Amino acid sequence: MSREQYIIDRNLRFRRSTRTVWNVLKSILKYAVATVSLAVFYYIVFALVVNTDSERRLIRENRLYERTYQDMLAREQLLSDVIDGLEVKDDQIYEEIFHARAPHLDALISDDYLAAADTVPDSEMVEYVYGKVQGAEKTAARIEDNFLKALSLIASEDRALPPMSLPLDSISFAQVGASVGQKVNPFYKVETSHNGVDLIAPQGDPVLAVADGTVTDIIHERKGLGNVVEITHPGGYVTRYAHLADIKVSRGQRVQRGRRIASVGISGNSFAPHLHFELIKDGEYLNPVDCFFAGVTPEEYAAMELMASRTGQSLD
Repeated sequence: MSREQYIIDRNLRFRRSTRTVWNVLKSILKYAVATVSLAVFYYIVFALVVNTDSERRLIRENRLYERTYQDMLAREQLLSDVIDGLEVKDDQIYEEIFHARAPHLDALISDDYLAAADTVPDSEMVEYVYGKVQGAEKTAARIEDNFLKALSLIASEDRALPPMSLPLDSISFAQVGASVGQKVNPFYKVETSHNGVDLIAPQGDPVLAVADGTVTDIIHERKGLGNVVEITHPGGYVTRYAHLADIKVSRGQRVQRGRRIASVGISGNSFAPHLHFELIKDGEYLNPVDCFFAGVTPEEYAAMELMASRTGQSLD
């Protein structure tokens, strides 16, 4: 026995209910929307109130970082202050000796590159860097060509190598002062010709022969370069060691590379204890630092070259 359903219409009259496909679909759609909305509501509430293990771990880590961040900032500021203090101290010591600010020691970053980092717009930075790369490639090609020439000279039997040992034990870039060129004299405060490189070292440190040779001259003076040892080497090379405290060789004596010939001193017109070292080839003064690469690392050699070229005042 079927049951008929009645509904009250808008005129408050009973009439028989008729089911259509559209009514059924509307009912299904209403239930579906209500179910999905309720599920979304429950998910949001669950996500806001209940945390998973991963979320709880991340929350704990964030709280830990929040607590340690201020301490890390304080430590970073302390380290920065210490570094700034060391730089100021180094500048003061350097200025007391050379009356100039200590040069920047990063030989791989030029001053124009650092300046460009603040002045070149971002839109032009790629073009700027590309130009720098091209310049570096040309420099690398030129260096490679020089190496090939150097290897060719080394291979020739009638070519003598220049002295390439160090005149002092364990020289660091911090010990390298002014090299060959016009430098400010520490006593007269005017530019004068400086024919060697100043190597800062404690008084009494051993001075070593940089190559095999013969002692051709020994000078004892109270002015100028003070006590000097001159050694002549094969190939027309001559080395001079000046401002010595004492001399342990005699004129005409044959010496071998690494032999102690004297001690670092302050004889003659010397502003501070150091070794003034000269390298001469056929009467022409060469830059001795150019030959130091055989006794130090490439990084140390680059820093030495930079120090020697940028130090504007000599010690004698």
